Amino acid sequence: MSENNSLPLGPVMLDVTGMELTPEDRERLRHPATGGVILFARNVGAPEQVAALVAAIRAERPGILIAVDQEGGRVQRLRDGFTTIPPMRQLGHVYDVDHNKACELARATGELLGRELRSVDIDFSFAPVLDRDLEISEVIGDRAFHHDPDVIARLAGELIRGLGAAGVAAVGKHFPGHGAVAADSHVALPVDDRPLSEIENQDLGAFRPVLGDLEGVMPAHVVYPQVDGVPAAFSRVWLQDILRRELRYRGAIFSDDLAMAGAEQVGDPAVRATAARAAGCDMVLICNHPEHSDTILSSQADQPLSPEARRRLERLRARLVKGDRQRLAALRAQLADWLQASQPAIA
Repeated sequence: MSENNSLPLGPVMLDVTGMELTPEDRERLRHPATGGVILFARNVGAPEQVAALVAAIRAERPGILIAVDQEGGRVQRLRDGFTTIPPMRQLGHVYDVDHNKACELARATGELLGRELRSVDIDFSFAPVLDRDLEISEVIGDRAFHHDPDVIARLAGELIRGLGAAGVAAVGKHFPGHGAVAADSHVALPVDDRPLSEIENQDLGAFRPVLGDLEGVMPAHVVYPQVDGVPAAFSRVWLQDILRRELRYRGAIFSDDLAMAGAEQVGDPAVRATAARAAGCDMVLICNHPEHSDTILSSQADQPLSPEARRRLERLRARLVKGDRQRLAALRAQLADWLQASQPAIA
């Protein structure tokens, strides 16, 4: 067995350049601090190409976690040859009319998403979005199921069950809630001035019922100054005191992309990675900035995952579920009417 074949998971998830691996990509994949790859639209074409890229990544680093943002609507990286899924808000609209139908669709959507990910050997998607749709945050907007946390939890729970039926784990985001701030954490640092009691009574109502079914959680790059002065992904208060101790969450914690503007106040890229891990993140993401990836990999080279963190992350590996073309066709047919009705909303 070659040396890179025996490397354990590292604490860094990064991206790759394009639809084929470059020499630089291969070098980063072999780095001992690498533990995952997240795919973007620039990396993916038809299913055959995606499967070939994933196979090349796994050949360089067997055991690596491979993820994608495949929520539906605006945030759907896999498109060519994959099912187009409406934004999750459409499920909320169905729920307002027919609770049972919405739950049935949510579960079918989760299973369809999961089976399509498994067909190209991707481990999981960063989904579902558990933020509330308060008509404040444009970056969340129709990615959210609903404004009511109870409805979000119910629909998300069904989607999670569907993913599980396909052998795929769920990663809920953006803890403890991004829906109440207008600023986009990709380009600014959002500040949510609400008291903890309001966040607990409202936003956490969407997270609390499904935490036991989530293998991963992604915190928001949002500051909640009445709770802590740093963004949630860098906050021991949010990740240790509240998420781990109060809510008794036992799954993995991922930072959001450390290159986002919402993370910049913490320091340079290496400082951000160290701070996020110190706060409680098991794996940190760095995307779209290869120079930052190199800096973070170097900074984490001698900071391996703890055995507990490694066990949490390894539970995100996709489970092998028997392939069934008839089942996949049935799921697509089940969603066909909804998909057709929703196309104008996502065109």
